[in-house]
Amino acid sequence: MRLTVQLKLQPTPEQAVALQRTLERANEACNYISRVAWEERTFRQFAIHKLVYQSVRETFELAAQMAVRCIAKVADAYKLDKKAQRTFTPHGAIAYDDRILSFALPKSEVSIWTLNGRQAIPFVCGERQRQLLASQRGETDLALVDGEWYLFAVCEVETPEPIDVEGVLGVDLGVTNIAVDSDGEMHSGKAIKNVRYRHRRLRQKLQRLGTKGSRRLLRRLAGQEKRFATWVNHNLSKQIVAKAERTKRAIALEDLTHIRTRVRARRSQRATLHSWAFFQLRAFIAYKAVLVGVPVHFVDPRNTSRTCPACGCIDKANRKTQASFVCTSCGFAGPADVIAAGNVSRRAPVSVPHCSDVSLRAGSARAKP
Repeated sequence: MRLTVQLKLQPTPEQAVALQRTLERANEACNYISRVAWEERTFRQFAIHKLVYQSVRETFELAAQMAVRCIAKVADAYKLDKKAQRTFTPHGAIAYDDRILSFALPKSEVSIWTLNGRQAIPFVCGERQRQLLASQRGETDLALVDGEWYLFAVCEVETPEPIDVEGVLGVDLGVTNIAVDSDGEMHSGKAIKNVRYRHRRLRQKLQRLGTKGSRRLLRRLAGQEKRFATWVNHNLSKQIVAKAERTKRAIALEDLTHIRTRVRARRSQRATLHSWAFFQLRAFIAYKAVLVGVPVHFVDPRNTSRTCPACGCIDKANRKTQASFVCTSCGFAGPADVIAAGNVSRRAPVSVPHCSDVSLRAGSARAKP
């Protein structure tokens, strides 16, 4: 399995200028390549390479491998569709490979190609990230984020064989309760909802002010809410996976893909619904489970909170309130989210396991292990 390790570079002022010049020149080259590809209606990497490689080298003074990486970036951008010409921002991330970037782990340095020649730049990271760098493979992205320089390195991680499980731990994902498992353990979403509400109100107030100080405060607050939500999801996913590993159970999750387009919400609830980071939590659980050999199943979420586990009655009226479930047929009652989690766990055995599925693509791509 592949994980992405985040490293923070610590360049000198001169090295930072060299990195910025390189980033801007590479994205300028990408815009030129994209324009030629669009005019020629040629979008495959090898075909684009034949069209522009020599001119890119000469016009933008890029190293051979950097020119190749720019061509690959443009070709990848057109893989989604060919309906519009792709453009690239001056400070968009660019990819490096082993020919133009190498790590010196004992010295905590990276040797990276720039327009000013090779630069040896120190980096900092956690101990876990340093261990993963020993298995670094493939491309590494250079990115400028809020004035700081980062590398995102792809590392290959060996994954164990799936463990022999003796049951399934169902997990119901929601907004009021971020996650509730079939054992009845609830993880409240109150803290994250309060943080989101407070930040949303503060942003609205500062945006209405429109003063220089309010804009400065907005810049300082940018990303805080997202980082807090990511921290919550990381911790919650660790707890769920650890519990499943300890009790030798697989994990069952609802497949909530496109849930936002399927449900209707009042205007007052739309901000909460659209800030719900359920897919990130799902991705975190999936990749952490793979690392310890816990199988993960994704099941059909339809009527999980309306189905009576005792008699099988499915009725919207079974869900008396957000928190309570009372079957209209047999009278069975209990916490609605716990009953939903139980229904999720019972559906898992007939679902296809996705232990190594591309459901990891969102979370593992940018999740810090």
